[in-house]
Amino acid sequence: MVTKTLTIMEDVYDLLVANKKDNESFSDELRRVLPKKKKKSLKDFFGILPRGMGKRMQKELQRCREEEIKMLKEQYK
Repeated sequence: MVTKTLTIMEDVYDLLVANKKDNESFSDELRRVLPKKKKKSLKDFFGILPRGMGKRMQKELQRCREEEIKMLKEQYK
């Protein structure tokens, strides 16, 4: 098994010691308390915007695109 050496502040070490269960290594404790990162699905973001805000954002983005196209056309006349 490969091991790594970490440098942590003393207060963090004290927290680890205080929260470590009996017969648990620091590695076991960190595995227990740190969640694995999981890929987010598009479904995870469903409903995070207030009702109607998505449509307003789409309209504003479209307006910005149209304005940008207009500016570019004027610039290259």
